[in-house]
Amino acid sequence: MEIRRLDHVALLVKDVEQSRRFYVQLLGMEEHSRPSSFDFPGAWLRKGSAEIHLIGEDEPGRVDQVQPGGYSRDELSIGHVTHFAFEVADLEETRQYLQAREIPIVGGPRPRGDGVMQMYIRDPDGYIIEFYVWQK
Repeated sequence: MEIRRLDHVALLVKDVEQSRRFYVQLLGMEEHSRPSSFDFPGAWLRKGSAEIHLIGEDEPGRVDQVQPGGYSRDELSIGHVTHFAFEVADLEETRQYLQAREIPIVGGPRPRGDGVMQMYIRDPDGYIIEFYVWQK
């Protein structure tokens, strides 16, 4: 078996519009069309080759059942959590950008130990997002 690339991440969300705004307005992703056969709420977002598929919950509280936000501060600080990651050009610029928009940094910035600096935030549903940069 040969895996060529990760195509997308799908996230079950409480409020598709709130999550769409977070990823489009704050993180700069672009919305693109979903298949017309999908009869459930959602949005597909893209930035470069990275895609996030937002899936609206069918029953209230379902996101909390599948994505409980029970990580400790220590787990968050070192990235010992379920997460997905975006490589960025400048981690300090990213940190300043996020803080200017009142998005709390929940972990890092910290060295990973292999030449990478990383930090973490939460999205509106509590999903953890890593931003990282390779240090020179």
